Amino acid sequence: MQIVKLGNIKEHSYTMKESLRGLKTNLQFCGDDVKAILVTSSVPDEGKSTVTMNLARSLTESGKSVLVVDTDMRKSVLIGRLRAKSHEGELYGLSHYLSGQKKLDEVIYATDIKKLFMVFAGPSVPNPTEILEKKYFENLMEFARDQFDYVLLDCAPIAAAIDAAVIAKHCDGAILVISQGVASARLINNVKKQLEISGVRILGAVLNKVEMKKNGYGYGYGYGYYGNEEDEKGLAKLKPEEEQSKKRKKKNS
Repeated sequence: MQIVKLGNIKEHSYTMKESLRGLKTNLQFCGDDVKAILVTSSVPDEGKSTVTMNLARSLTESGKSVLVVDTDMRKSVLIGRLRAKSHEGELYGLSHYLSGQKKLDEVIYATDIKKLFMVFAGPSVPNPTEILEKKYFENLMEFARDQFDYVLLDCAPIAAAIDAAVIAKHCDGAILVISQGVASARLINNVKKQLEISGVRILGAVLNKVEMKKNGYGYGYGYGYYGNEEDEKGLAKLKPEEEQSKKRKKKNS
């Protein structure tokens, strides 16, 4: 297996580490049957790819093996953002595999982060939804479940494409990344309904890019922390829907 060097990995601040620890802990309490997790958002630029990678790194620090699959074959940013490079030259990806050009073992890369593995998106294709429905993707998921502790699938925003709904049937749960002040409540509710229709279990939502008071951080009901970094404005917790309901009822009482 080829090794890819990730050249743009930054050390997290203390508050960001606490945010990630809360997110990871809540994910683990969803049950040991939750292995394949879809991560998506309503619209572009809400930080889903950053959340996916940060969660993956946090899980590996707990000794878990993690495969990150970039399924956004429309507008992927991971290779460029991570400055991923291989000594072997060209990096092959999911679109190469799903189109039959490459075998599975040719598109799964080890990284210089221990226990973190990647499948990059590959070149953009005109028919990503169609090729995601092929047997190849099902084979990938079967292999990934068998070989890794967690599989995190970075998906295209649902309001921009239906890819996540196709991928959802192969997953044990979904995390919705919501950037503060970006998507409307109506749009977020519509996205939630689309995920529910697909049959996937919604594990919760991550409120991202949260504006925090200088040098401060807080926590929600029983758990969860908010962090702040220069290029990562904030990461909020994975919050199950029932906890949100409890907070609303308490506020209105």
